Amino acid sequence: MITAVDTSVLVDVFEADAEFGPSSARALRSCLAEGALVACDAVWAEVAAHFGKGHAASEPMAKLRVEFSPVEMLSASAAGEGWRAYRKAGGTRERLVADFLIGAHALTQADRLLTRDRGFYRRYFSDLQVLDPSA
Repeated sequence: MITAVDTSVLVDVFEADAEFGPSSARALRSCLAEGALVACDAVWAEVAAHFGKGHAASEPMAKLRVEFSPVEMLSASAAGEGWRAYRKAGGTRERLVADFLIGAHALTQADRLLTRDRGFYRRYFSDLQVLDPSA
């Protein structure tokens, strides 16, 4: 079982979030016990921003046993389709493409997505199994 991990869950753990950190850590351990944890390039970049220069995020991600899994062309195309549907439906946010890349990556390159942002992903990726650590 491959679980794609969203930025929100990783940041919960890395920043020791008082509200969500413990449940996110438990969910990561549970998913890891069932298989691999992966983060696409969009998630990796968002997490890296929390650590500063260079490869500072690599060691903390390795400690959690999260592997880098770049977005493939099929995933990128699916993200574009989702983005187009969002904009056609009246979506006005201009910088949301990363969320579509994360969802499409999980749908096409993993078995499920571990995220606290379940409403968005369930709406635009209805075939994606979404796990919410806070539920």
